[in-house]
Amino acid sequence: MPDLPTITPDRIADLLERVPRSSFVGGSFLGGNPSLEVLDPATARSLTTVVDAEAATVGPRALDAAAAAQADWAATLPRERSEILRRAYELTHERADDLALAMTLEMGKPLKEAYGEVTYGAEFLRWFSEEAVRLPGRFRHAPSAQEAIVTVARPVGPTLLITPWNFPLSMGTRKIGPALAAGCTVVLKPAQKTPLTSLILMEILAEAGVPAGVVNCVVTSDSKGLSSTLMADPRLRKVSFTGSTPVGKVLLSQASEHVLKTSMELGGNAPFLVLPSADVEVAVTAAMLGKFRNNGEACTAANRFYVHSSRAEEFTRRLTEETEKLVVGPGAEAGTTLGPLIDEDGIAKVEDLVADAVERGARVLTGGKRLEREGFFYAPTVLADVPREARVNREEIFGPVAPVIVLDEVEDMVAAANDTEFGLMAYAMGEDLGETADVAGRIESGMVAVNVGVASDPSAPFGGVKESGLGREGSHEGLAEFLETTYVRLPL
Repeated sequence: MPDLPTITPDRIADLLERVPRSSFVGGSFLGGNPSLEVLDPATARSLTTVVDAEAATVGPRALDAAAAAQADWAATLPRERSEILRRAYELTHERADDLALAMTLEMGKPLKEAYGEVTYGAEFLRWFSEEAVRLPGRFRHAPSAQEAIVTVARPVGPTLLITPWNFPLSMGTRKIGPALAAGCTVVLKPAQKTPLTSLILMEILAEAGVPAGVVNCVVTSDSKGLSSTLMADPRLRKVSFTGSTPVGKVLLSQASEHVLKTSMELGGNAPFLVLPSADVEVAVTAAMLGKFRNNGEACTAANRFYVHSSRAEEFTRRLTEETEKLVVGPGAEAGTTLGPLIDEDGIAKVEDLVADAVERGARVLTGGKRLEREGFFYAPTVLADVPREARVNREEIFGPVAPVIVLDEVEDMVAAANDTEFGLMAYAMGEDLGETADVAGRIESGMVAVNVGVASDPSAPFGGVKESGLGREGSHEGLAEFLETTYVRLPL
């Protein structure tokens, strides 16, 4: 990665002056009176305001545009759809400075990580540009008749894509990329806390040649009103949601009323297992990424550290040493490696979880408190002697806290890892291939990272089991989520 640019107040002001601040429908930004505040989590002050769209009117207008564009977009040659997505990939890199700074300002992550998300988010556009020309289909002779069995993949139709605030770019491209590749039109609902990145993405897609109405973006504080309005409309055929499990369950219930196709990437409670054969330095390196990347605000973040007693003392000591090296500050400030949490509710939840663990007997090895400065900053924290009944073992922390639980038996580690309703991500650290493969195969999780702290990859299927969701994003499976299969029988 090249040297990061110096972020000055003038540079921030210039970006905020240029960023669109209203919903994008039918190929145009709608304009209006900006009233919805976007907070800067590094200062807890208003960064800018955007137009708060009325869900009951702008939502149907966006679906009107998507439905009107659906037939022509589905009929567009796969190669043309591919080339548009490839151009969007290139433009995303060309606008990396704007996208990275917008993410850092509205979400708080360090600028270096924001540039990393630009690369990651753009890669979904490139991957699905390549998948667009590889739509599945089969032709075979019927076994007992002079007839052919032909299977054809067709786009599901207009889709509602609901994205979270923690990865403002990549969660959009991870959904928009396969939707467009498959021939589906889109209504995107970005998180109200982080709309700026999505609005820049709308500019990029329009410049790349996405026809008017194919991609629409509704910025509103009335998320429930928008989803319920659109999901009651029979023209909508799919919902893709990334967010909490409780909200996902509500959406699944609403989707059942019209039998909508759904993709759900929901909550996580990722276990991080340090096995007897683990190389402690490898495990600590993976732990620092798995826990503190994105300020700890990731559904894939390591949430519970189950460490074998033979590795516990060294691992805990080294994890604490490395945690104390993190530089906490505004994401746009040079040298920052851990930014603020998203808002007051986010930091209050982390405070409550740590307080609960300490009350139950956990020891704070480092951190353990809110920092006395403006913004929503929590000190990077390592907890030892965490009891199994502590809430940090049951609830997604979404913050920079690493609770360490020491166990004597591998069987107990696996049982503890699986003792949750969630099953999105898991980590297993070990140098013994047989031991590690056996453990990875028994963990109830949609994804398992072995000896690495990051597993997300646009070419790999991302998703969970149990209450962590339905369906997969990325890879070939991600495209299939936006396709329906039609069987045609033909005489030979």
